[in-house]
Amino acid sequence: MSLATLDTADARKGGGFGSRGTRTYQAPPSTQTAPTTAQPIQRSVTQPSAATGTAAAATRGGLFGGGFAGSLLRGLAIGGLVGLLLGHGLGGMAGFLGLLLQAALIGIVAMLVFRFLAARRQPAPAGAPASMAREGVEQPRSALGGLGGMGGLGGGQTRPQQAPAQRGVKDAVGLTGADFDSFERILGEVQGAFSREDYGALRTLTTLEVYGYLTEELRDNEARGVRNQVSEVKLLQGDLAEAWREGTTDYATVAMRYSMRDRMVDRATGQSAPGSVDDVTETTEVWTFTRTRGGAWTLSAIQDA
Repeated sequence: MSLATLDTADARKGGGFGSRGTRTYQAPPSTQTAPTTAQPIQRSVTQPSAATGTAAAATRGGLFGGGFAGSLLRGLAIGGLVGLLLGHGLGGMAGFLGLLLQAALIGIVAMLVFRFLAARRQPAPAGAPASMAREGVEQPRSALGGLGGMGGLGGGQTRPQQAPAQRGVKDAVGLTGADFDSFERILGEVQGAFSREDYGALRTLTTLEVYGYLTEELRDNEARGVRNQVSEVKLLQGDLAEAWREGTTDYATVAMRYSMRDRMVDRATGQSAPGSVDDVTETTEVWTFTRTRGGAWTLSAIQDA
């Protein structure tokens, strides 16, 4: 779905809209289905300051950094300055430099210890079998039907292996075959509801934010006297870019390449609108889904790839 006024029948290409939680303004990892970087989110209720606040807080701390190590270094430096100002002269200066060197060494050792402990506390992806974290091990065969197999040309083929840099670490939710079935189903149902101008179905399938963007586009089409007809939607290939949790909310970003027949028609005559081409085309997009843990998935963002 586009964000600008449409001049042709292609209503689903260009830009990105919606929210991806704290990762709204971060590019999703590339995948076999979408090897290039997805278009950035251009319209979102999530403000950049809110999405990046956590990362910014982690980088604060001034010259000596943050946390316990930073406090220790600042305390030692202040103590040395006080000693210097009390009149220790050049000897005091030499002592102060030695103190700074010792403090720096202590800070480096503390930082290494903290990183080692943090790495040991890092949890494994929930629900992901250990075999899936090993390089070269395929994920289970797809049980998807309907519009095609998530990650293959048609149902029954294996999903693509994860990219080497992401393999075994990108899924922190523990997605199952049922989750991928839901993503594929939502793809077809959103396209169908948009084509039918079914506001009720769109509200069920999407977040309130995405619902607002899609219905805005539908109202624009109505004002222009056209209708966007989408049919023959078929998922050709898809794979996971990343899945993560923020509190009680799960997110999953999936790259999907699908074909469809997409055209604009005149609302009064039913004839193709000027510039409309009644052909089957292929589109690659990155869709992000969200759910409250234990709830149903809904569409929360679309990015052109």
